[in-house]
Amino acid sequence: MLPPGHLSRRSLLAAGAGGLALTAAGCGAGSGGSGPDPVRFFQNKPEVIGYFGDLVAEFNASQDGVRAVHDSSQTALVPQFVRNQPPDLAAWNYTLEVGNYVATGVLTDLSDLPEAQRVDPQYQDLVDQFATNEGETNVLPYSVASAGVIYNQDLFERFDVAVPTTWSELLAACETFAAADVTPLYSTYAETWTISQGLFDYCTGSALDVAGFFADLRELGPDAGPDAEVSFSNQFREPVEKMLQLAAFSNRDAASRDYADGNLAFGRGEAAMYFQGPWALGELEKVDPDLRFGTFPLPMTEDPSEARARVNLDLALWIPTASSYQGAAREMLQWLMQDEVIARYNADNLATSPLLDAQPLEDPRLVGLQEALQEGRIYQGANTYVPLTIPLSNYLQEAVRSGDAETFLRRLDEDWARLATRSAA
Repeated sequence: MLPPGHLSRRSLLAAGAGGLALTAAGCGAGSGGSGPDPVRFFQNKPEVIGYFGDLVAEFNASQDGVRAVHDSSQTALVPQFVRNQPPDLAAWNYTLEVGNYVATGVLTDLSDLPEAQRVDPQYQDLVDQFATNEGETNVLPYSVASAGVIYNQDLFERFDVAVPTTWSELLAACETFAAADVTPLYSTYAETWTISQGLFDYCTGSALDVAGFFADLRELGPDAGPDAEVSFSNQFREPVEKMLQLAAFSNRDAASRDYADGNLAFGRGEAAMYFQGPWALGELEKVDPDLRFGTFPLPMTEDPSEARARVNLDLALWIPTASSYQGAAREMLQWLMQDEVIARYNADNLATSPLLDAQPLEDPRLVGLQEALQEGRIYQGANTYVPLTIPLSNYLQEAVRSGDAETFLRRLDEDWARLATRSAA
């Protein structure tokens, strides 16, 4: 999923229209009315606002007991919960913020729904890595974005480079392209999120147990710090040093390039590899529909079985306890999780269904990740575990420019320790 800043003018207009529709619907829908139960369906992913607008209309036409209103107004969640006016049902990118709602017990338990039993445990575990309520299932995965290294198949074939499965093969591939005056890796440091979800997440995710590390780090509480047994300075040192080694193979103007620049350049065939997710593939196709791309998990060791795919819950469904229409919201949730409905959304958006009986990835640009997904070689990016109060992306931007791993790691440890100390007070 693109960060909130990537909102096109068309999406803004659609969002505004969604907000107006919500206002109009809200004026006529009272809790004492005799009509269908109103459900405010909150969905904020900019690039699929139109898609979900059509889906809500389809749901409303399928029955007459519930009237769903699509809220795509981009309104912040926290004020809604503070005012005790959260949405009735949300389809939201699952983040640390939403994990906080799980931890504070403001989301309903969905474990009794048949749909909860159909979710693949490896994807439900992604929810639990942030927060859990014992014996409850408060969030159901809906769409999984699977990411790896996007590579230019034409360039790989032209220079007889095989898809790397080990760290040494990856370095050799970079050296081959560099010797042929081809940029091995296109980087876009001007937009910091592209560093955190790309270089940082990929390099750490295939080198260590990310979820286990952060669980151990949280256990330390105020004892965390650079000198602790579990610390960024210890466990993250080798992958971060390798990350900086890879960064050196980037385009020389990486510091001034942003996401749009990266899509344009890579779509023109100006580099061999690109650390982006499936959301970039449509943009690359717009540049040159004839260029062939594939994706592979980034290898960070000499063991091919340790190369993992970065995944995140692009969308997850949840219902707040403060909703006055929980029954109607559950009905809509179950409709959304029908095989045909959920499969259609994920296929259209180059995503993976989280259900146990889901079809494997079929798009040729993504099938290179399928083996890792089938074998459970997946991880949530390390950056998703770091609270926004720690300016991780800014630290990363400085690190890739300076090549200074030591300062980067020490800053993370010190910031984490200060945050843990304040939380324990």
